[in-house]
Order: sequence, then structure tokens, then C-alpha cells
Amino acid sequence: MDQLPYGEEAHDYDEVLLVVSGRMVLEVAGEALRIDAGQMYIAEAGVPHAVLSGSHGSLLIVDL
Repeated sequence: MDQLPYGEEAHDYDEVLLVVSGRMVLEVAGEALRIDAGQMYIAEAGVPHAVLSGSHGSLLIVDL
């Protein structure tokens, strides 16, 4: 993650977002969620989500 925003997206599968280092600020249903290193978020299928500016570090994405 390079501190730039990443536009809203939704998938037809669940997606695990694991913050390996740094911090991710994720917008889900109009709410900003802070996910720190060592934490993960599961974006459920069909739920729009976007990475907000200021997110930085390494992110591991696993599609289920």
C-alpha cells in the first residue's frame, strides 16, 4: 500500500485482507475501519469496499 486511495470494488467471492505491516484504512458501507499490522478483515462477497488514502505497508490478499 502506497498511501494512495484504491477505488471501491466488490467481488462475487469473499476476500481476506491481512495487513502484514503498516496500516490500512478501509471504507465499508460508508464507515472507515482501521486495520493495523497483524490484523485482518474479511470482505464478504458482494460488499463494496475501498482502501482510503493514508494506508501504507504490506497487504496480503487471499480470495476465497
